[in-house]
Amino acid sequence: MNLRSPRSLRSPRLVSRKRFGQHFLEPAWVEKLIRAIDPRPDEAFLEIGPGRGALTLPLAARAKSVVAFEIDRDLAPALAAIAPPNVEVVEGDFLDVPLSRLSRLSRLSTLDSRLSTTRLRAVGNLPYNVGSPILFKLVDWYRSGLPLADATVMLQREVADRLTAAVGTRDYGVLTILVGHRASAERLLTLPPGAFRPAPKVHSAVVRLRFHPPEPEAQDETLLASVVKAAFTRRRKTLANALLALPGAAHQPADALRRAGLDGGRRPETLTIAEWVRLADVYPSSSAS
Repeated sequence: MNLRSPRSLRSPRLVSRKRFGQHFLEPAWVEKLIRAIDPRPDEAFLEIGPGRGALTLPLAARAKSVVAFEIDRDLAPALAAIAPPNVEVVEGDFLDVPLSRLSRLSRLSTLDSRLSTTRLRAVGNLPYNVGSPILFKLVDWYRSGLPLADATVMLQREVADRLTAAVGTRDYGVLTILVGHRASAERLLTLPPGAFRPAPKVHSAVVRLRFHPPEPEAQDETLLASVVKAAFTRRRKTLANALLALPGAAHQPADALRRAGLDGGRRPETLTIAEWVRLADVYPSSSAS
């Protein structure tokens, strides 16, 4: 299969745009990524940032359908013009798409009635400047009921390091905990700058997130996020001091730590996801405001 971009998507007008963080994957790496994704005929894909369609077209050839979200208003119609019938191109910023809109997209409109036969997955070559917000959006959609099985995404290597970090390490933090509460992360590939055109100044990695029910379930996930984010603004301090950053909680850390059975002398990066949930569960909901 020829995975090079079609001529219509290689015109001089359709160049990489720095403001969108565009770096287009070379054909040899597209083949490696397709093998890692292993798309099947009974699967539907949400693709974030299809660009010139290098990944979109081989996905469409193997999967049931692809809904591709492209922010570039030149690339979006160019891709739509050469896409096969099972591809729907949505022009606009993925971060602005509400979950309610998915049910109105023709390629996904009957998904709910076919869940027994259609598996929903996500893929994307994520711009480095918005990689984390996109990951949080996917997690939020899953939490809100979207039946996502997994997401295979290309990210800056440092972001991949945070996603896959072990507790107690310097990369372990907000992203590890809040994504890890709803998904397991596995690094599949590491890509050099030369895997893209234009070549970025950093290395990249491909990570697969496998979504799962919360482990363990939190009483209030918004509050959990607030507690974790507040504490990691002071990650070098002890928990007793770091938790003072939580709005409205200036006099509560010691009591909360006692009720959660946690040592206030520990540092934020030493707590497991289960311990963060236990800690958040003892705070009143007003602390999230």
